[in-house]
Amino acid sequence: MSNKQYTDEFRAEAVKQVLERGFTVVDVAARIGIPKHTLYDWVQKAKKAGRPAAGSAPAGTDSAEVRRLKAELRRVTEERDILKKGRRVLCQGVRAKYAFMRAHIGEFRLVAMCRVLGVHRSGYYAWVRQSASLRECEDQRLLGLIKHFWLASGGVYGHRKITLDLREAGETCSRHRVQRLMKAEGLRAQVGYGSKPRHRGGPVGVVDNVLNREFAPDAPNKVWVTDITYIRTYEGWLFLAAVIDLYSRQIVGWATAPTMTSDLVLQALVAAAWRRKPGPGVMVHSDQGSQFTSSDWQSFLKVHRMVPSMSRRGNCHDNAVAESFFSVLKKERIKRRIYPTRAAAASDVFDYIEMFYNPVRRHGSAGDVSPVEFERRYAQSGR
Repeated sequence: MSNKQYTDEFRAEAVKQVLERGFTVVDVAARIGIPKHTLYDWVQKAKKAGRPAAGSAPAGTDSAEVRRLKAELRRVTEERDILKKGRRVLCQGVRAKYAFMRAHIGEFRLVAMCRVLGVHRSGYYAWVRQSASLRECEDQRLLGLIKHFWLASGGVYGHRKITLDLREAGETCSRHRVQRLMKAEGLRAQVGYGSKPRHRGGPVGVVDNVLNREFAPDAPNKVWVTDITYIRTYEGWLFLAAVIDLYSRQIVGWATAPTMTSDLVLQALVAAAWRRKPGPGVMVHSDQGSQFTSSDWQSFLKVHRMVPSMSRRGNCHDNAVAESFFSVLKKERIKRRIYPTRAAAASDVFDYIEMFYNPVRRHGSAGDVSPVEFERRYAQSGR
């Protein structure tokens, strides 16, 4: 793999293992399979890039910029949270917005809520000073009873059953009024899963299951399997696509992205092709997801003379090796963890795959040695 074929993210994570985690250049280069002089050049460039240049701005300027960026981040985060919690009142009247602001005044700044909801502070203060109408007081009293019966049902009752409970308790109200109050408060019935969709023919691009659960090829670069999983972060989901060589169970290519698109799986497959440089005829097995039936995916396989194979619909056992790797990843590294950012999650995935799983972790299907060592022994045998 030429130097230009490594992604910027791969270089940054490799350098981080040396500068932040304390590994030696030789150790990291051996684990991730790159020349040590290449990694040494990356480390030197990173050190030079981090060194302040002559005539640069004073530290105080940097601190002021950092404070400004942190303040901007807090503002954007607050506005995002307001939009998430107040999405139901965005298209409602001014009174509904004022009611939302009063309910969340201890959580968000008033000026921020006014800016996001498009109302004036003077109008809000005037609304607060007004005494609540008799109807509003009655609605609040009735809403308290509605919440009581809704919670007593375990959160499964809708407005019709709640109305029956209210009438049985001696209240006189219409179900439309109950529906309005429940909708404004965000109370809803628990619904079922709906009818099971019927299969009406496979999507365009589906191919036969050529692999047919033959998970033990006799050499590397004969069969690759691929799949997608997700990782939780406080910024949202991070999706991980991985390509696995069935002979050694080595992760030969992987990629992460905040969205689960065909570009994600293509990045992982491109990384595998760059790293392994297989000859024509390597089989690539996947499920029938839309990412793997896309025209871009099919075109890439055709151009590189790879043989496509797909699991049967709804049959996870046809791609059991990929499912097994994701299970191991989550049990050994991601279990019950929520990463602060997607970047932190991607960095930890790099550390697990490139620094532990491929070069160190013993694998039962690879003779109880690491995937890298298993392939090294195969190369030495001269088969």
